[in-house]
Amino acid sequence: MDPSSQYQSIFHIHYGLCDGLTHFSGPSRAALIYAERPDDPLRLYDPQGLLDSWEPLIEKIYLKSGAWREHDPKTAQMKIFGQIMPQKGPDLAGLVSRGGRAKTVFYQMWFTEQHPTMCSTGPIERWLEHAASLLAHDWANEEWFYTRNSSYVIREYATHAVRDYIRNRLDVKFGLDSRIEVYPILDAVLGISITREEGAWPRGTLVFVDPAMIGAVPFLVRFPHPEKLRLTNYKHARKLILAVENSDRRLVSDGIRIIGVAQGSMPDCRITADFRGGHGFLRFSGNLVCSFSGGSFHSSDRRPNMVHLEELLLESTLEESKRDALFKIVLGIVDRAGEQRHGATLVIDLNLSPISISGQQLASPVDLTNETMLDLAKSLSKVDGALHIGADLRLHGFACLLDGRAIVSENRARGARFNSALRFTAEHESLIVVVVSADRPVSVIHRGVDLNAPSDWRPIPQSLVQPPTLEEWLIGAAEPEIALQAQQPV
Repeated sequence: MDPSSQYQSIFHIHYGLCDGLTHFSGPSRAALIYAERPDDPLRLYDPQGLLDSWEPLIEKIYLKSGAWREHDPKTAQMKIFGQIMPQKGPDLAGLVSRGGRAKTVFYQMWFTEQHPTMCSTGPIERWLEHAASLLAHDWANEEWFYTRNSSYVIREYATHAVRDYIRNRLDVKFGLDSRIEVYPILDAVLGISITREEGAWPRGTLVFVDPAMIGAVPFLVRFPHPEKLRLTNYKHARKLILAVENSDRRLVSDGIRIIGVAQGSMPDCRITADFRGGHGFLRFSGNLVCSFSGGSFHSSDRRPNMVHLEELLLESTLEESKRDALFKIVLGIVDRAGEQRHGATLVIDLNLSPISISGQQLASPVDLTNETMLDLAKSLSKVDGALHIGADLRLHGFACLLDGRAIVSENRARGARFNSALRFTAEHESLIVVVVSADRPVSVIHRGVDLNAPSDWRPIPQSLVQPPTLEEWLIGAAEPEIALQAQQPV
């Protein structure tokens, strides 16, 4: 393949990968490090700056060590162009990486973000390996059609990524003789999840067990003619889930038919769909794989992203015990608001003496380390206005009104609760405000900035320019720092 077609292939696969991962996990960037031949220098394609803060470790892993050049003899035995030998990526906190070696591309490693709310990185790893496989295949092909088509293939890979991860775990844990078919199960989970019964979404657990292990299932009842209870009849399956709703019972299937209702310890070789109304979770051997909602799979565990709050508390002067207790209190209130799907605002006041905020005051502050009082605070969070929580772990007021002067970072697409929090924190630097929206997004606001706001990345321009070598990239990253040092007074 000529160089310009190679660069087009990288662009299209990268673009489709970012788009697909964004739908699966939220805004996601990606980067590629590759060398076409064993003696070629490594090159970096990172138009969104994903690896910009990783220069020292990238240099250590790839330039100060030649381990990545070690030729795998299995690669030479590959007879099919485009066939890939998967490679585990470097261990970089906050990133997921996977790649591979092939006859057409000696080495490639793909990177993307590890979002803090991911159920599992497994499907993402399979997704990155598929990107590597598509690139190796494209470079073995001279047809422009295949290069462009790879963008659409990688974009729509979510269900396949979930399937590939579960299939991989089945093979590793139980061997290649496992007879459970994953694709029909995933189709059934999504089909049942969007099927209502008398207007209600499904709630309950459906367990898929390998046919060879059905005998180990502790059945309460078995259905006499399971051949009539085909899993593809989503409406019938949805009705049967009523038998296990709001209980510790499980509906059991062999992946083709519904066999019966069970209770107790289940075989380890199982895939579990936990339906929770408008959403649900998929597990393998009891471990979270992904969530599902709206007829699609997603990587999110649906818990609020409180990483930035945790970091702000770590930077505060609070004692460790108080810091941990305060985080637990806030998380408990936020979780309750999310479960009951109502909006809430929490003002976390880190001042030694809490400031005065207009609202419903209390005769004496309420101790939130007391479970009864914490439960009361969770209920008070439903009242219009904000809860005022001090660094002393006490509730100082509720229905508090937050005001302030207009600031540039306001978002007219958000409501008064959100924008009032932006204004208020812009004028009170020792406050953190957590805003829970009724439709689930959680914002951590400090000094007039929403720290949980998704990054607004610009569209990636298509370029036929050869990506820089790692050395060139490192020099380019160092130049701004060198220029800044040159401006400093001696």
